[in-house]
Amino acid sequence: MGNILKTVLMMYVTLAPTVIAGILNMLFIKLPVLKFLSRPIDNNKNFFDGKRIFGDNKTWKGIAGYVILNTLCTVLWGFVCLNPSLASLDFFYLNHENTVLYNLLVGVLLGLGYSLFELPNSFLKRRLDITPGKTISGFWKVFFIFLDQADSIFGVALVVWLFYDIGILLYLVFVAVGALTHIILNMLLYFAHLRKNMF
Repeated sequence: MGNILKTVLMMYVTLAPTVIAGILNMLFIKLPVLKFLSRPIDNNKNFFDGKRIFGDNKTWKGIAGYVILNTLCTVLWGFVCLNPSLASLDFFYLNHENTVLYNLLVGVLLGLGYSLFELPNSFLKRRLDITPGKTISGFWKVFFIFLDQADSIFGVALVVWLFYDIGILLYLVFVAVGALTHIILNMLLYFAHLRKNMF
């Protein structure tokens, strides 16, 4: 039981900067800055089926925010993890030295992993005529609620795996814990009026 709790704690320590960056990005997107990046990454284009590729909610500003803020938060977190006790709980520092250059690389990859792994889900939802920012009703609702929270975690956990061999089982646990955390954060952000929809 102790090992399980320690592993979960390590997951939270490892992804702390990404969680913080995700919250900050929601605020960043609402700010009236870099408006030229607020256009959809699919440039309002349709796929071969005549439906939007990703939709209005996937913008260049969102991707830029994820990359910039994840990089900044990861570098700052690296300074926090100069404490050896904390560094021993971060998967990124188990096999690699905690340096600014290393943290810049990890931060960029985390930002890209987070934002790019949201795109297949958006692509699928456009094919199913699910309104951007909404979920589906009926039988598939639970599946898409989970997928909405887990998609970015698949990318982030993959970045962790690039730097430390967590294995497929721990990778899936990362996704499950990350998705549950994402659900809880979305509920809190909804009640704080930072999200339009809880899910």
